[in-house]
Amino acid sequence: MASSIQNNRVSAPGYCVCCRVCNMWCWRAFKWLPVLLIVSIVTWSYYAYVIQLCFFTIESTVQQCVYWVLYHILLMMFAWSYWRTIFADIKPIPDKYKLPDEELEKLLSAESEDAQRTILENFAKDLPIVTRTMSGSVRYCNRCVLVKPDRAHHCSICSRCVLKMDHHCPWVNNCVCFHNYKFFMLFLGYALLYCLFIMSTCLPYFIRFWKGDFGTAASAGRYHIVFAFFVSLMFAISLGSLFGYHCYLVANNRTTLEAFRAPMFRSGADKNGFSMGAYNNFKEVFGTSPNLWMLPVFTSLGDGCEFPVRREHQLQTFTTPQETNGYESMGTTRSRGGLRD
Repeated sequence: MASSIQNNRVSAPGYCVCCRVCNMWCWRAFKWLPVLLIVSIVTWSYYAYVIQLCFFTIESTVQQCVYWVLYHILLMMFAWSYWRTIFADIKPIPDKYKLPDEELEKLLSAESEDAQRTILENFAKDLPIVTRTMSGSVRYCNRCVLVKPDRAHHCSICSRCVLKMDHHCPWVNNCVCFHNYKFFMLFLGYALLYCLFIMSTCLPYFIRFWKGDFGTAASAGRYHIVFAFFVSLMFAISLGSLFGYHCYLVANNRTTLEAFRAPMFRSGADKNGFSMGAYNNFKEVFGTSPNLWMLPVFTSLGDGCEFPVRREHQLQTFTTPQETNGYESMGTTRSRGGLRD
């Protein structure tokens, strides 16, 4: 631990400020390319489906109206969820987890790992944390100079610690974490429905094209329709697998990081340490109001710092006056003994 704890608040000497600013803006612009690609594909799909299929190819007015309405409903929900995932307000780690200057100086001047570990243990004794490192010490981020809350991790791309970090997604140019995980799930679900709808409604016209019986009236746009079928098929396959995997994670109350490395508790690693049952796990992400489950509005339970844990991992050494933020409805309460079933 001694070699890993450093003070990273001071920039490297001799580094050109102009070059650093230029690199920063170039990197920021580069990170938006995947998002721009998605927006471009969706924009083209709108032209291919609404203009070429609905207006120029389908002859039935009733069928045109039905397809037009359903398409725009799915597009609106998909775009809304995508927007909220990208631009969600990712709140920083609360100040109570950050080391004050005097504690940081003591940590940096400690002569041994045991001394550093003792300083962190003393600082974290009143913090509501139950997870530890593989060696059993307090989880500490030397870049952000703070004790990590449970399930929080440092994102090297965002250069900050993120609450309940799942992963950094280049397709949304943001970390998928506590503050936007519900939006991300809805984005995947509505994107999958969007692709399946386009694929299923374009399928008859793809079959006609395959048989050489597409007709001359829609010959100018038939390639757009056929290509829309193939693109939606490819995206549906990838989105289906990704959405199914994250449904599994939600049902078991795990993040992608925790699925690869089980969280470490005082009693050891436990991949199911935060699981409170499939329905309670679902409500932890989507909230307790069924009317809002399918809408991209924030309804997740808790504050992103504290989570219900299984009885064998319940914290016995701290008292917190914080509100339970809806966890009572999940059958858990907070007390001096931690969480009680």
